This record gives sequence, structure tokens and C-alpha cells, in this order.
Amino acid sequence: MADGLNLARAMRVAEIMNDYRNIQNFMAAIRASPSAEEYNEEGYLVLRRCVAEAQALLAQPFQTLNTGRGDEEHDKMHLRRYRSIIVDAAMRRFRAQKIYLRATAALRWVNSRAAVLQGQKPHAGHAPALQQIRNVFRAELASITDQRVELSLRSADSAAGKWLQEDPSLQHIQRMAGVVCSSNGR
Repeated sequence: MADGLNLARAMRVAEIMNDYRNIQNFMAAIRASPSAEEYNEEGYLVLRRCVAEAQALLAQPFQTLNTGRGDEEHDKMHLRRYRSIIVDAAMRRFRAQKIYLRATAALRWVNSRAAVLQGQKPHAGHAPALQQIRNVFRAELASITDQRVELSLRSADSAAGKWLQEDPSLQHIQRMAGVVCSSNGR
């Protein structure tokens, strides 16, 4: 490639996909066994939704841009291909990170609730503590914004000295995620 950055691009794809894989491994390891009475509690609903979204993301086909086929366009085609892969990988990692943050909030809700109940069925004496746990959970979910997710990923990448020159902007990721979600019927 004329610009000499293909190695950097390939390494960036590997870094992003490694992060994505780590998040998916965490999501695959989530185990929560609510009782029949707890099954429809808010935290368990969010946790099940996160696991389903992570599985759907994993099953989603690679999103690529249409690239030219002419021999004279060979270098440009490779550049577009690398950039397309970086965008797709970044979008997947972004979506997985957002799912991960929601899932960890739900797991904290599960653990906090279990600590309050200590194996008992909920009763009126538990109501204030359970309401506080619910309020904290809802506030935490509300704080998981696209901007927060993007900032946490970019900050970690920058601190690790990773090459970010061709990472897509948050707006580009949101557009790609919106296209993917709407094409999946979500």
C-alpha cells in the first residue's frame, strides 16, 4: 500500500477484535438463576436482554462497504477494505461494550438484592433497601450513554498507546449501528 500503514491497520483490527472477543467471553460466562418469583424482576430482565443482544451481535454478518474491482484500483480497494474492517470491528466493540456495561450493572443489582434478601422472600421490611437498589440500578443504566462508552474505549486505547488515526467517530459508529440494528428488525 502506498501509505505504508497497512501493518498499523491490521494491528488495530486485531486489537479491536481482541477487546470484542474478551467482552463476548464475559457475556457467555454470565449465569443467573432467578427463582420463578424473581424471573420478571427488572435486573433479571435487563440481564437476559443483554445476553440475547450479545448473542445477536455475535451472529451478525460482517458489514463491509462496496469496493471497486478494477486492477488499477487495487491499492485503493485495499485501503477501503481495511477502513471498512476497522469501522465494522469498532462498531461491534462499541455495541458489545455498551451491552457489557448494562450487564455488569444488572449483575450488581442481582448481588445487591441477594445481599439484602439473604435467602429470604421479599417482605415489607426489605422494601426500602430494595427500592434503593432499584433506584441505583436505574441511575446506573441511565448513565450508560453512547458518549460514555466511546470515551471509555478511546481513553483506554489512548492510555495503551494504540494507533487511533483511522478509528471511526462516535457519529459514524452510531450510523453504522443504526443501519445494522434496523436491518435486523430492532
